[in-house]
Amino acid sequence: MSNSPADFDVIVLGAGASGLFCAFTAAQRGRRVLVLERANKIGKKILMSGGGRCNFTNQVVEPANFLSRNPHFCKSALARYNQWEFIALVEQHGIAYEERKHSQLFCKDSAKQIVAMLEDECISAGVEIRTQCELDRLEALAGEDVQRYRLHLQHNGRAGRLTCTSLVVATGALSVPTLGGSGLGYELAEQFGLKLIPRQAGLVPFMFSDAMKPVCERLSGLALDIEVSCNGQSFSEAMLFTHRGISGPAILQISNYWSPGDRISIDLLPGVDAADWLLHGKREQPRSRLKTRLGQLLAKGLVAELQQLWWPQDDDTALAEFSDRQLGDIGQQLNAWRLKPSATEGYRTAEVTLGGVDTDDVSSKTMEAKRQPGLFFIGEVLDVTGHLGGFNFQWAWSSGFTAGQFA
Repeated sequence: MSNSPADFDVIVLGAGASGLFCAFTAAQRGRRVLVLERANKIGKKILMSGGGRCNFTNQVVEPANFLSRNPHFCKSALARYNQWEFIALVEQHGIAYEERKHSQLFCKDSAKQIVAMLEDECISAGVEIRTQCELDRLEALAGEDVQRYRLHLQHNGRAGRLTCTSLVVATGALSVPTLGGSGLGYELAEQFGLKLIPRQAGLVPFMFSDAMKPVCERLSGLALDIEVSCNGQSFSEAMLFTHRGISGPAILQISNYWSPGDRISIDLLPGVDAADWLLHGKREQPRSRLKTRLGQLLAKGLVAELQQLWWPQDDDTALAEFSDRQLGDIGQQLNAWRLKPSATEGYRTAEVTLGGVDTDDVSSKTMEAKRQPGLFFIGEVLDVTGHLGGFNFQWAWSSGFTAGQFA
């Protein structure tokens, strides 16, 4: 233990994206900073992100890219530290990156470079990082100006105590527990009287328990570009059939707006009026079969499954033998295939957790709890969730930087 009034000025719980960014930001202000991480190494979720290439931000970041009970909460932090500033940091560290569709930015080489960059910044600023630390208990030290918090913890199996002036909760959320996801941040919020917004898995694949399940199993591995809609929201991107249901970017995006019992609508031919297109085919090639016509735009395997669902008795029927109304109905289904998922795959594969610490109880300008001095919440633990495409990382950088300016 040091002879200082507090062991550290700032202790950060969690060595993920937001925690590490907050740590070196605070240390650059001359604060004595310690990061405590439960896992055996830092940045585990960063390493797995973007297929190992880390979609670290997006060139177009707007508040509309984030979900929260308070849609205005994210604005201050995003303005305080924006995507261009993070891109400049990446360039400063010589990390090669590339732009993919929808203005997403990925490392050309490896997500390891982002973790190394964050670690280098921490080392340069004098941040201490300890892994394999488990928090047993946290207490506020009443009446103390400097020592606001005492942490009781286990480090490599040995019990210890630390004090700090500011405590930053950057523990992540419930998604992907194998990478360290946990509910610790929520427990700490509740301990100090902060409200919680109900949580659920977000950016997550759908599963089916009805007749669609065997269809998905047979089509597993097939991907196609679609537009999917639910509860007034729509996304145009790829969909992937899996042996459990459907996934892919479009499906992950819409999962944030889906609730159990809701139906989703899938346009298999976005940009094409399928009914008109089929009727045009009937006029131009009346002897052609329906599945032949559909095979011009859709994979044969998918057409075969749709045939069993929508026109099972007419395998060899020529287009001319379908009534205009029949073709119109099939066209409408192609543009609005209504499906009812039984569930999502849950936190096991979810990229994020929706809900979390209620932003009404946290200052948007500092990330500090409004009624608990020196207690900060950043990153995914808060009720702020980004769309797919680098937005959750940008929230980590922006919220971490903001707290680092005040912790």
